Amino acid sequence: MKSAQVHQADSGKAVLPEAAVDAARKEGQDFPLVIATMPATGRQQAIAVGIIVLLTVAAAVIAPFASIQVARVDAFIPVLQTVLSVVDFITATLLFAQFSIQPLRALLALASGYMFSGSFALLQTLAFPGAYAPAGLIGDELNTPAWFFVLWHTTFPTAILVYALAKDPIGAATLPGRSTMTTIGITVVCVLGVTAGLAWIVITKADYLPSLYSANQTLQTRFANQINVALWVWGGTALAVLLSRRRTILDLWLMVTLLAWMPNFLVAAIASSVRFSIGWYAARCFVLIGSCMLLSVLLIETMFLYSRLASAIILQRRERANRLLSVDAVTAVVAHELRTPLGAIALNASTAISKLRSNPPDLEEMDDILGDIEAESYRAGAIISSMRELTKKTTDRRALAHVEDVVRVVLRLLQYDLQINEISIATEFQGNLPKVHLDGTQLQQVLLNLVKNAIDAMSSVIPEARRLRLTTSFDGRSTVLLTVQDSGPGIPVQDRERIFDPFFTTKSGGTGLGLAICITVAESHGGKLRLVKSDSGGSIFELAIPVGEHHSAEQMM
Repeated sequence: MKSAQVHQADSGKAVLPEAAVDAARKEGQDFPLVIATMPATGRQQAIAVGIIVLLTVAAAVIAPFASIQVARVDAFIPVLQTVLSVVDFITATLLFAQFSIQPLRALLALASGYMFSGSFALLQTLAFPGAYAPAGLIGDELNTPAWFFVLWHTTFPTAILVYALAKDPIGAATLPGRSTMTTIGITVVCVLGVTAGLAWIVITKADYLPSLYSANQTLQTRFANQINVALWVWGGTALAVLLSRRRTILDLWLMVTLLAWMPNFLVAAIASSVRFSIGWYAARCFVLIGSCMLLSVLLIETMFLYSRLASAIILQRRERANRLLSVDAVTAVVAHELRTPLGAIALNASTAISKLRSNPPDLEEMDDILGDIEAESYRAGAIISSMRELTKKTTDRRALAHVEDVVRVVLRLLQYDLQINEISIATEFQGNLPKVHLDGTQLQQVLLNLVKNAIDAMSSVIPEARRLRLTTSFDGRSTVLLTVQDSGPGIPVQDRERIFDPFFTTKSGGTGLGLAICITVAESHGGKLRLVKSDSGGSIFELAIPVGEHHSAEQMM
């Protein structure tokens, strides 16, 4: 029986891990270092929808009791909003860190929004009556906290709106000509300056601002209800624009955050008795949940990216170590082996020259001398020809393993590449495949090369038609087959016989060594790599791998 697994994703070209940061600055599609440009997967969308449903159900359950007054808990605001401020400042820091890797204008706007949110949340806490002082530490006790609330929930959706409108194509770096740290510093200073200016107005000129609360500090004025409706509409506008331009994980969870904020305005607009009611307490809890979600996603995705990057680095280091060992061994052996024939050639040539310069020339032994030179030159050529064989004599890291396990590792490493290029992945693994004797690292390199070639081949195809299919099967005798099929334009007829030749490439920036190395690795394991089919519908490469139990040590993988 065969079991099929289908994944939907988008992803870009891959580069060596140590060059990933520099390349990401230039192209932004090389390695998944920037979460802000990673498209949301179906699983993430399902989780987000689930959270939205839970919040909606909770809001619906609480709504009938929203206006009921409950006990006044003075510690609630300072604890909740201090936590919220810390969360927002940490989120802003992570977004600035994303900007330092890939300088997008939109990221600056979003990080600024979280700085505004954290700052005004903290200032409202300081001004809130009963939080840190009976009448608050700053402001007029009555309207200053409410106006900080208005500023807080005006600047944050505004920043999201700017972010949504300023979003550049995925991976496009902007803001050249200035260091990222300087840009971040200027942004932070500007945000703090604007915050300080608005805070000064709200604190010192509160008497000149319209009243939002009546004298008893719990009932809103009619104007305050209108303000909350306006804030709800403003947040909804930012949500609508973001929804129309959504592309990434960041977009998805920003929408969840905005939706979590909506009950805050509805409670304030509909229920005139706002402070210390069930709805008032619940709405602020929703705001905290919304703010924490994006931070959690950033931390979790960063952990996943670090894991993939670490795996890629480890894989590369193993490959490099193997190559260095091979180079060292080849260099030592070749230097030792060539020293003798080259010395003999030099000695014979010197003897021949001496005999030719003698008067009269001594030609008696010239035939033997030239014969020796010819023989030693052939010997030197044979040594050089054996270099390819010597490179194979590295430490044997082969062990019995399942081919599909290696395929899953490669797909995990290339997850971002597949996502960013909007490539649909289908994997079909035949059940109960026998194990093969292989070097997992080398097989990963072969499969990585084949998949990356497939990604490049499909770059000229419309995203909806980009399909990559990987299958495994058993021929019933002694070979496991692994096929990689793409939906690209195919390989030109005149190039199909040469694609495995060293230094032959159809890419402008290619080296022509990828497939040559792949076929060498396959042959060194007793297997075979071949192009099965290539036409306008795509190409199919097949890797045949002998089953370990059915082969001798010389043939086993």
